[in-house]
Amino acid sequence: MSYLLDGCATFWISVNSGNQNLFSRTKFDATGLEGLGKKDWYLVISNHQSWVDILVLQRVFNYKIPFLKFFLKKELIWVPFIGLAWWALDFPFMHRYSKALLAKHPHLKGKDLENTRKACEKFSYKPVSIMNFVEGTRLTEQKRTRQGSQFQHLLKPKAGGMAFVLGAMGEQLHKLLDVTIHYPQGTPTYWEFVCGKVKNVEVKIKVLSIRELLNSDAFGPDYFDDHTQRVKFQRWLTELWEQKDKDLQSLLVEKSKDV
Repeated sequence: MSYLLDGCATFWISVNSGNQNLFSRTKFDATGLEGLGKKDWYLVISNHQSWVDILVLQRVFNYKIPFLKFFLKKELIWVPFIGLAWWALDFPFMHRYSKALLAKHPHLKGKDLENTRKACEKFSYKPVSIMNFVEGTRLTEQKRTRQGSQFQHLLKPKAGGMAFVLGAMGEQLHKLLDVTIHYPQGTPTYWEFVCGKVKNVEVKIKVLSIRELLNSDAFGPDYFDDHTQRVKFQRWLTELWEQKDKDLQSLLVEKSKDV
């Protein structure tokens, strides 16, 4: 049933793509898709600018890798209709305990990660792609300024969510896909995209090894209990984001030359 339901979702994305080709003629320029396959396990991270990002990722990766799934808060299962769809499509639901609750009930420490691992057990035999927007929210100039972000085109990355996925599924995942999405005409709204006002979308994909990351000094199994380990992983992720910021700047420079 899981394969059947994923197939229905994949076909739905194909119908959306067909509508885009027919009515909007948006041009997608995606690089780095070589060597990807539907029999591997992926962790996908990306910059986040608009709700359109999700549609772009679904379009670019459709039939290239397993159907994209997101880690969701357990409360979202009660969202009418779509919560049921997420459940049916095996989206993993997280149960995170607050620091205040853990202080009152120390025996719950580690239970959230243990529960997430159980939710992901089915992925040990069925390939999956887990999506994570590590910035945590969509980019706006106001948010960037409020954060005091050192990046020109990005918000600060947050390592916690990605670390949670690696802690729960690290041994099952094969490759990390570092995705950079760029809209040459400026960040669009969802409505502008579905109305065909977005003419070009550029997507750059870098493939990294999950095994190399897990075997490096950047991430360890004691991430959640070791402050030094958390600092190391945050530094690694920040360096990744520094390069992404440079890539986005290069794309802007190329656009200005074309104009």
